[in-house]
Amino acid sequence: MPKEREACGRCSMSVAVDVANSDRDADERAARDPYGDARIEVDEKQLRTLSPSAWLEGLSSRLDDLANRLVWRQ
Repeated sequence: MPKEREACGRCSMSVAVDVANSDRDADERAARDPYGDARIEVDEKQLRTLSPSAWLEGLSSRLDDLANRLVWRQ
């Protein structure tokens, strides 16, 4: 049976985790499983509130809109 992989595009992380865990026994691997129950999940609203990238994107969009209004007098 093929090994189950995540469907979110983090394949390189799966490979790195597999390599890092290759010399550990099953109990050690279970304790350090990045896809286990203790994973970090952030909802989209909270991410947009806290992310500097989202802040800059919003600022950039507003500045772009302002520049378009000034240039095209809309």
